[in-house]
Amino acid sequence: MTPLKGSLLRGWFDLTSRQVQVLAAAVGLVVLPVFFQAPLVRVFPWLSLALTGAWLGLGLWLMQRPRGRVWGDLLVGFTWTWLAGSLYWGWLRWEPMVHLPVEALALPIVVLCLRRGWGRVGGYFYLGSLLGTAVTDLYTNWMGLFPSWRQLMAVDPEFVPVVLREAAGLLGTPVAGYRAAFLVFFLISAGVIPLLYSRQLIWWAFGGAVLSTLLVDGLFFLSAALA
Repeated sequence: MTPLKGSLLRGWFDLTSRQVQVLAAAVGLVVLPVFFQAPLVRVFPWLSLALTGAWLGLGLWLMQRPRGRVWGDLLVGFTWTWLAGSLYWGWLRWEPMVHLPVEALALPIVVLCLRRGWGRVGGYFYLGSLLGTAVTDLYTNWMGLFPSWRQLMAVDPEFVPVVLREAAGLLGTPVAGYRAAFLVFFLISAGVIPLLYSRQLIWWAFGGAVLSTLLVDGLFFLSAALA
């Protein structure tokens, strides 16, 4: 075994519970909106938007306490993704072209905070989530699925399976498979490499956010295939 491989293995075996917890929390905070925010924002968009303040307040409160500092930091980063989700899925979901710009609304704030050394765990979580969103939107546009996206947002619920089946047909080609494999490899690399070489919590928050994108996208493509 080479020294490099040996050091990597020792690094993995020496993981602290906090690193694993941050990774799991980052995954959960990306998956949570799929099952909680998505149905909420369609029916009560203003309530979803108001919850942004609650998440931010809770995060800032936790950051003032030594035992809750990391979790508050992570929650503040999650707040920016929740805000973007409330705005987009509440009022703008019919237009996929503005999805990524809305998701990036908090980017200047996050960058400014990172430059000042504040909110680094949550900031890196937000950046990982934004990267995953960008890759997903790239693939969706790459495969010409934006028209299906618009239809999916406009049709009555009983016609959703029809739109999903049409989308699944576009994804069933070899070209779609090659492109998906390339982007999956990119996301896995972007999410795993930082975990191999660093035990800083910021990278575990980033990696968890990036890798959980694969889980969320996988659920969507599975639902399209089974429609």
